[in-house]
Amino acid sequence: MLIGVPKEVKTLEKRVALTPGGAEMLRAHGHHVIVETQAGVGSGFSDEMYTAVGCEIIATAAEVFAKAEMIMKVKEPIAQEYPLIRKGQTLFTYFHFAASRELTEAMIKGGATCIAYETVQKTDGSLPLLVPMSEVAGRMAPQEGAKYLEHPMGGRGVLLGGVPGTKPANVLVLGGGIVGINAAKIAAGFGAHVTIFDTNLQRLRYLDDVMPKNVNTQMSTKSNIREALPNADLVIGGVLIPGAKAPFLITRDMLPLMKTGSVIVDVAVDQGGCVETTKATTHQDPTYVVDGVVHYCVANMPGAVPYTSTIALTNATLPYAIQLADMGWEAASKANHELALGVNVVDGKVVYEAVAEAFDMAYTPLSSVMS
Repeated sequence: MLIGVPKEVKTLEKRVALTPGGAEMLRAHGHHVIVETQAGVGSGFSDEMYTAVGCEIIATAAEVFAKAEMIMKVKEPIAQEYPLIRKGQTLFTYFHFAASRELTEAMIKGGATCIAYETVQKTDGSLPLLVPMSEVAGRMAPQEGAKYLEHPMGGRGVLLGGVPGTKPANVLVLGGGIVGINAAKIAAGFGAHVTIFDTNLQRLRYLDDVMPKNVNTQMSTKSNIREALPNADLVIGGVLIPGAKAPFLITRDMLPLMKTGSVIVDVAVDQGGCVETTKATTHQDPTYVVDGVVHYCVANMPGAVPYTSTIALTNATLPYAIQLADMGWEAASKANHELALGVNVVDGKVVYEAVAEAFDMAYTPLSSVMS
């Protein structure tokens, strides 16, 4: 198969979908890999590193899309890429369809097979291709929150861990999944007082066992969150419903409960955000203020650490990419139920139910579009 890796075009996105080492593995399976020039430079991988393992460097994204049978990306296609996508082509990337009707409609119109990293799912419910970026974003969230709590950045001037004779910051983590547990680890390591909210009592018991003493757990209900907000210095949103829009755990009317200069870092922004006042921002312009509360809602947080993120992502996606390349998307999906759950759109039809529900679109079962 001819696999194409274009350069990411989202604002300040420096990750690339495939390391030279990953490309070498695909080459070992007999596949041809073409890479847009400079695609890996932001992550520390030069064109020469790709050519050294047998890749072909291509001058433009248009050429990559025109030639490749399968496109591997990091972020969802944006408007300038929509016309480049061909009917029958396979796209393997993060899509987060439920957060964007425009993207969903564009991919339906394009006729490609869209396989979303974030909905590939194991039998135990885990999301293996979302995990590495969730780990990165979770660990970044307290870092960014600590920065924007500083007074020059618009925050209330609170140090997460405090110092002797002062109280540490109060950090609320919404969601006890991969983002939440990583965020709590880092915030606790800073010395903050952390409370993790989740709706799963078994998960809360597990977190209570493994977390340090400055981390508490609490059942996630509107009343419990509302009660905790007045004392919160930093709120980290880490809620995820696979393939679906995130629910609003903090509504617009709850914001005035928070202190002026407190900070929200909504990692769930890719799925629409778990705070009603969330709107996607960029690394170039990462924050805005509503009711005195600083909102950090960068939609590609791991893009700030592209070297780490690219290696972590390739480690996770490569086995699936090899299977797709070896077998084609249809045979690979039949052979691997995890990959089948990643298929969201095929030949103009939405085959992932949560995406169809998000926009009240027609849903077509995946089995009915397979030969």
